[in-house]
Amino acid sequence: MSAEAGAAIDGGPDEHVRRVRLPADRRTPAAARAVVRSVLAEADLDELVNEALLLTTELSTNAVEHAGTELDIEVVADEVGLTVTVSDFASGPVDELIVGVRNDATEITEVAERGRGLLLVDHFASRWGTTYLPTGKGVWFRLERPAGGPVGPETPDRREPSAARAATAGNRAGPDGSTPSAAAMSELMQTVPDPYADDPLPEFATDLLTRVGEMIGAAGGVFRLDRGDGHGAQVLARYGRHPRAGHELLRVPLAVHRPYVGELELDAAPSGYARPLAVLAAERLSLHLENDRLRRADVRRQAWLTFLAEASELLAQSLDVELTMALIPQLVVPRLGQWCAVHTTDEWGRLKLAAASHADESVLPHLHQVLRETGPDSIQARLREASRNGSQIPLGAPTEGFAVPLIARGQRLGTLAVGRHQRHRHDPDEVAVLEDVARRAALAIENARIHAERRRVAQALQQSLLPPVLPVVEGIGFAAEYVPTGDDADVGGDFYDVLPLPDGRWLVVIGDVSGKGVQAATVTGLVRDVIRVLVGDGKPLSEALSRLNETLVERGGGRYCTLAMAAVGPGEDDQLEVSLHLAGHDRPVLLRAAGGASFVGTTGTALGLLDSIASPAAELLLDPGDSLIFYTDGVTERRRGRELFGTERLRDAAAPLGGYSADVVAARLRSTAINFSVETPRDDIAILVLRNDAL
Repeated sequence: MSAEAGAAIDGGPDEHVRRVRLPADRRTPAAARAVVRSVLAEADLDELVNEALLLTTELSTNAVEHAGTELDIEVVADEVGLTVTVSDFASGPVDELIVGVRNDATEITEVAERGRGLLLVDHFASRWGTTYLPTGKGVWFRLERPAGGPVGPETPDRREPSAARAATAGNRAGPDGSTPSAAAMSELMQTVPDPYADDPLPEFATDLLTRVGEMIGAAGGVFRLDRGDGHGAQVLARYGRHPRAGHELLRVPLAVHRPYVGELELDAAPSGYARPLAVLAAERLSLHLENDRLRRADVRRQAWLTFLAEASELLAQSLDVELTMALIPQLVVPRLGQWCAVHTTDEWGRLKLAAASHADESVLPHLHQVLRETGPDSIQARLREASRNGSQIPLGAPTEGFAVPLIARGQRLGTLAVGRHQRHRHDPDEVAVLEDVARRAALAIENARIHAERRRVAQALQQSLLPPVLPVVEGIGFAAEYVPTGDDADVGGDFYDVLPLPDGRWLVVIGDVSGKGVQAATVTGLVRDVIRVLVGDGKPLSEALSRLNETLVERGGGRYCTLAMAAVGPGEDDQLEVSLHLAGHDRPVLLRAAGGASFVGTTGTALGLLDSIASPAAELLLDPGDSLIFYTDGVTERRRGRELFGTERLRDAAAPLGGYSADVVAARLRSTAINFSVETPRDDIAILVLRNDAL
């Protein structure tokens, strides 16, 4: 197998890097495994070889089978572990990268074959995710040494995770070269330092307790504090021995605001100054605790703001309805709840489960069962009430929590149900954040639906501008290839047509209207209709072009059109006679059956720019096996960086195709143009081939 491979790149004294480009070939997984194995050997990570080779095989095989493009394999190893990224250059949605049950699945086991492959990745990898790039997409995974092996200096993650970290249970972004949304997801895969790691409060409390204990002669004492975070009362400081049971203890509550609650407890003999000193110590500690509460509240508010900002960014990156709804529960769990379910409303007002997630994946089947139950006291009934009333509704046992309606632009889209944490109930701040998340999620769903509808309209409109099938004519072969621009929600101005002439000949037309969108499509439809009417009335091609130019000048709205028209009919000795007219359009390529290609015709004036045009005619003869190749500027102006595909490269690509059928010629040229660059097409690509099929 040939591969475009780079040499090892040293990313640091203890880092080993390989980057390899491999073709879409059945032998690619074996080559990818060889690369990973060599890096593991260099980094002395032999204990990871089995899992690394298994996951590399899964990702590379998946990409070869379903992407059909070249693959980039990047392997980075350090003393802690290994990161492997498999990227392809295929565009389009990445539904297969979502691990979980799809909307139409009724059982947790109903996961697509590709989903099961990623479940293996999810099971064995320390962490994994996806990358979304303008050139394609990919999947990465991280393997680390097992417990007991050397580990890097990593601080325990005790801070509450932000939005993107909460989303890492599902679709997660890659480490390098990520889009803004992918970068946000990847950043929060990293370990977050504890903002309270150097908290001086315990040391201060211990010193204060020791001093007051010594002053009043206490045998022991303790400061207890409950911060209201679900962990209950914790010992903040201790002095002397543990207070003995049965002794009369001196207890002084701490003067702190909720959710903080605490007390000072001393094992001291009664005296006239013991309580005043204890109260004085409690008041002094209370001042420090209040500062601590305010500081933590400020950090928490900043974390919520960061969470909401990242949630908005992540939701805004997706214009796919299913992907958006699958992302919402991953944002919520486990950050804001033990479980989360998104229900959408159909046209009849009925709720349908769109996506669900649970902190414990083994509980997901039970959660799905509970969500499907009906009855007056079921979750379904409470969700319908929340959707109908447009207000927050609490959920009772066995899945305690609450439901928030999803409302965007006055439309009720469904509900967002969230289950409370096992250790504590949602506080007012969390409830407010969840309501904010619901508003942003509803808007993201509505935007994705609008985009999907716009895409369907654009596709339907684009199809209406092209003939559904090309005619089958004895002795003449027709073939066409059409590739829309990368923005599938916008309609282009390229079109082609083949129609009969009153004199028994056939008219071949290909054109390109300036601009994109509905206005360009309107002008395109106008051009096609005018051509059909004029040639149907028997008008000569030169007169038809002149009248079409007059129509565009008057009704084209400032848009112009380049056009190539050719009247084709039988000639002598099985030849085809072609009368070619070019109105500002690129000259077609004449491909001879014996080989060789050349440009033919004389370019005239584009339509819709001037009151009068020049469209000189060129008369051609096609011998049996000869082809005439028409194309639009989406082919010649396809870019690879600053380099254009160009007309010369098109002619050179067509030259070896002499003698092939029209279908093969069109398909080969389309593939050559598309593979010239990994970027999605910036303009529509249209290719129309006319061939003399006389035997």
